[in-house]
Amino acid sequence: MPGFTQTASSWDGVLAALDDDTRATATAISVPTRPTFALTAQAIGAASGAATYIGYSMGGRLCLRLALDHPELVRALVLVSASPGIADATERAARQEADEQLAREVETVGVESFVDRWLAQPMWATVPLDAPGLSDRRTLTSEFLAHCLRVLGTGTMEPLWDRLGDLAMPVTLITGTDDTKFTAIAREMLRALPSDARHIELPGGHAVPLEQPNRLAAEVRSAAHR
Repeated sequence: MPGFTQTASSWDGVLAALDDDTRATATAISVPTRPTFALTAQAIGAASGAATYIGYSMGGRLCLRLALDHPELVRALVLVSASPGIADATERAARQEADEQLAREVETVGVESFVDRWLAQPMWATVPLDAPGLSDRRTLTSEFLAHCLRVLGTGTMEPLWDRLGDLAMPVTLITGTDDTKFTAIAREMLRALPSDARHIELPGGHAVPLEQPNRLAAEVRSAAHR
């Protein structure tokens, strides 16, 4: 599952690096009839069925919720640069307010200008200029991006930290070595997850699927066969 401002084509590099024995499909995030975080995760499972689920950032949080709510559908779980949400209520409220400001911005300036500003942030500086899916981001609508911020953001989602120990399927956490924030989150998650969970660090920053598609594909193959 892709992250915020991404489409399914952001996974093209990873899919191309998988061998013929690994059947994989990149799925876009769709908005269910009654949009909530939990129902969006449920819709992903209903569309894809039982499988190994790999999600990046926002997509990872949705896959995590699916694994907790419908474990019968998730054979293995790979979370890339993802978190279980914000545990502190004050921090969560501040993030919700910040996401609301971003939602209003995209509704005001339009998708192209918003995406250009979003990708100009330092955290995306290590993303290759020819990374797949960059131009496709501009095909998204302002309504969809605003929805992602208001309904699927970490300020709105229910924190899942207390439920991590319930995950019975194999879990792999992947972060970039230069992404200190999410690497720290992954290490904290590892302490709450069952003992067979793994945390793997790959060279680079936050956007692992775009920066390390070949190495991420190798880890996806390994996770799918655990």
